Amino acid sequence: MGKILDGKAVANLLAQNLKEKVKKLKSEGIVPHFCVINIGDDPASKIYVRMKKRRAEKIGIVQDVYQLSADTSQEEALKLIDKLNSDPKINGVMVQLPAPDQIDADELLARINPDKDVDGLTPANTGRLWMDNHFVEPATAEGIIELLKHYHISLAGKNVVIIGRSNIVGKPLAALMLEQDATVTIAHSKTQNLEDLTKHADIVVSATGQAFLVTADMIKDGAIVVDVGINHVNGKLVGDVDFENVKEKASYITPVPGGVGPLTVQFLMEAVVKLTRRQNDRR
Repeated sequence: MGKILDGKAVANLLAQNLKEKVKKLKSEGIVPHFCVINIGDDPASKIYVRMKKRRAEKIGIVQDVYQLSADTSQEEALKLIDKLNSDPKINGVMVQLPAPDQIDADELLARINPDKDVDGLTPANTGRLWMDNHFVEPATAEGIIELLKHYHISLAGKNVVIIGRSNIVGKPLAALMLEQDATVTIAHSKTQNLEDLTKHADIVVSATGQAFLVTADMIKDGAIVVDVGINHVNGKLVGDVDFENVKEKASYITPVPGGVGPLTVQFLMEAVVKLTRRQNDRR
């Protein structure tokens, strides 16, 4: 039976360390401060924003939430980003996704000053990620790397299959794993014979939002399984992985909830502090 990769415990441990870093910055008159722009009334987005605010308060980071109406125009959102970019007291800016249909989210992300890009999703920082010259990384991807490090799981030489090619998880995680000398395959909705890939993988990461996509017959004995999926099934929160059956074959596995999710929120806070230190020449 697989050992649980406890993301919640790792996130709490990191939070204590980050709290001390923030305390030191504050003693020097520097207060980490970031802003979340949430457009519309998506229930999941509002939950995520609250989670971030709770974590920020726990660590000592100031978080402002700009809750914009569902009919906000592109121009209004861009003007707000410009205002936050130009405010020297603001260290980080992010747009909570998804956004309403009339909003071009890519344009909003591109408008954020890369030096204040908490999510690591601006075109400039995406390019830096693939050039191995980055100073901020998308939180979920960085959280997964840290989780594996915490459990002393080396990526060097490992055959990794990532299911999902999003700019938020799949692609940045592939870049970070390549830096750690893994051999990475990215699978997606058009991939044929997915099982043939996953059966030969040392590590399988699923980030599709498709409940129970990864079943026990799709992984080899002793594989490491990282579940990034969040799905609601019959009133329960479940991942992309058939956890109860897959855990019998895996050597390590993340639960849902309590696996990757807490690390995503924590590494958003890590990015805020990292950017704050960088902007104040505390490198």
